Amino acid sequence: MSDDGAIWALGAMSGTSLDGVDAAMIRTDGATVFEFGKTAYRPYSKSERAVLRKALEQISGPDVEAAAEVVEVAHAELLGEFDGAEIVGFHGQTLFHRPDQRETVQVGDGQVLAEALDVPVVWDFRTADVTLGGEGAPLAPFYHFALAKTLKSKEPLVFLNIGGVANLTWIDPAAEAPEQRGACLAFDTGPGNAKIDDLMQARRGEPMDEDGVLTEAGAVHEDLLDAMTNERYLQRMPPKSLDRNDFTSWSELVAPLSDEDAVATLAAGTAATIAQGLELCPRPPAHVFVTGGGRRNPGLMQMIAALAPCPVSPVEAAGFDGDMIEAQAFAYLAVRVFGGFPTSAPGTTGVAAPVGGGKISTPGALGAMAQTISKPFGASSNPSN
Repeated sequence: MSDDGAIWALGAMSGTSLDGVDAAMIRTDGATVFEFGKTAYRPYSKSERAVLRKALEQISGPDVEAAAEVVEVAHAELLGEFDGAEIVGFHGQTLFHRPDQRETVQVGDGQVLAEALDVPVVWDFRTADVTLGGEGAPLAPFYHFALAKTLKSKEPLVFLNIGGVANLTWIDPAAEAPEQRGACLAFDTGPGNAKIDDLMQARRGEPMDEDGVLTEAGAVHEDLLDAMTNERYLQRMPPKSLDRNDFTSWSELVAPLSDEDAVATLAAGTAATIAQGLELCPRPPAHVFVTGGGRRNPGLMQMIAALAPCPVSPVEAAGFDGDMIEAQAFAYLAVRVFGGFPTSAPGTTGVAAPVGGGKISTPGALGAMAQTISKPFGASSNPSN
């Protein structure tokens, strides 16, 4: 640990798009991000994606065990390429997320990684929040808050992540800590890339609309958008969260359309629900910074920009790596869990009070008894205070 209390943390994220594993290192004390380090990506193979897809919406059984093995092997291979990490944040792969049923399932055993990497691993980040009444998602907002503070904006900002599901974090940069009341509002806005990815896989055997080619080539069927944007979930006030397989009606609505028109209409639905989400923010943001794979779809970005109340840019415009923010976020959260600080709050997941949650697995015989952290916090429990 350095004189400023910061350590090098390695984070990994395998998102709902099922494309692969992102990994990134940051140096942080759990409040401030002092330095960005190495990043890397390992795509899932076609056969690995098939194993993961087969296990979606399941809680246990052979398919889930097979998915866990895929996740553990992929992460061990990728994270083994890094040197110098003092702690690892491991999200795992979400297969099932139903916070209304108090159930969220991310496969991958942190103890397996701790032994493989010979480094303490923090994992199972969501369970404590869900158990204590929260949505368990999204979990990147505290990291978004730390990044926003570096921009020194005097006006609210939004970080919009478009993965399989789209979610946003509204941030008041005047706040001192992310768990402070009014500092953050975060929630899933609706489908991100998942519906497009699923259609591309089913119709063309391709994992995604690469570079948004079909999105730009297709015609949006405006007559379908009213139904797409009238889902009951969209009427709920945030915080709120989704499973990647929610909104099945969207796939049914575009089923009769050509590939191009179906993809373009799904993208328009994503943009429209993001716009609805921005209307729920406490104050209009001065800027929306977009992370995740969706920012690489020019047609989708144009649709969002046309509906947003402010400029919309890829997060690279702010100097950050939009492919790695979620991985960096779990490195950041790992340091917070290890230090005993909150990782979510009423404004980010709807949990009743700020809470920190996760398991810490350490290498060796004693590490087999993972420590479980599930602690509510007061408003001043920030490492910067």
